[in-house]
Amino acid sequence: MKLLKLVPDDTNIDFVRLRGLAFGLTLLLSVLAVGITFYKGLNLGVDFEGGLMIEERFAQTPDLNRVRSVVDAQGVGEAALQQFGDPRTVTIRLPVQQGGDEGATNRAVRKVESALLKAFPGAEFRRYSTVSGKVSGELIRHGVLAVVLAILGIGLFAIFRFEWQFGVSTIVAIVHDLLMTLGFFALTQFEFDLNIVAAVLTIIGYSINDKIVIDDRIRENMRRYRKMEMREIINLSVNETLPRTVMTSVTILLALAALLFLGGHVLRGFTAAMTLGIIVGTYSSIYVSSSLLITLGLRAEPENEKPVRGNSVADNAERVGPRA
Repeated sequence: MKLLKLVPDDTNIDFVRLRGLAFGLTLLLSVLAVGITFYKGLNLGVDFEGGLMIEERFAQTPDLNRVRSVVDAQGVGEAALQQFGDPRTVTIRLPVQQGGDEGATNRAVRKVESALLKAFPGAEFRRYSTVSGKVSGELIRHGVLAVVLAILGIGLFAIFRFEWQFGVSTIVAIVHDLLMTLGFFALTQFEFDLNIVAAVLTIIGYSINDKIVIDDRIRENMRRYRKMEMREIINLSVNETLPRTVMTSVTILLALAALLFLGGHVLRGFTAAMTLGIIVGTYSSIYVSSSLLITLGLRAEPENEKPVRGNSVADNAERVGPRA
């Protein structure tokens, strides 16, 4: 049976030729992502803002102004509403209830539930969650710390495993992936909660896996072809690992597509973040991280150093990983 090949064996794309365009596009998208994030802000979930979140599903698409009026009349605080998943499902966000204990929260939930059922016959209470202000502040700090430490740790690993240019290019590419994710959530106003932080960390893990394989192949070819120009070495290395990169990305995207369309609205934000991260991470691995090594002044190995063959991470990945 003929094997499926998404990338032909003789592929020879000049990726470095487009590095000026890629750098310009990367810078433009990063600036836009930062601007959108600061302008619109993230739709922080209860995990980060604290308070009470109630999910209600209505028999028909409700008038949000009327829903807000009904909830505000219950004396449980000012409500913030958002359609969630589909037009008939609405999340109602309320401040931390006076007293802050479980009893006060349950009373507020029962008030809102009964009032909405009376005003909108057929309304169905789905779920609620609550987080105190102190806990939400700790979650923000821990989430930011986890992401920062992950990026720094990955950069240090690349520096000690290869050279400082690899570490800098890897950090730049991962920061680009992170900014694209934040800009996407600011633009779409999907709820940003702990699930999305988990998605961001997963994206970072996927990105570094792809980048390390390509970087290791570049390092190997630098020793193998010591008289070849750096531009040619990078093009050769990216083309050699391209079948693995494309096949891995496509298989992951197929699984994410199933989650996106069949996993329900609860997983939609997480799946959307992962899908965007895979696409952006693949782009940054090919066009940003690798080509940036030339700008950073990376040079091939000296003539007196013996080449090392057949013992690289990229070689191992090519032997055991999926093939196009």
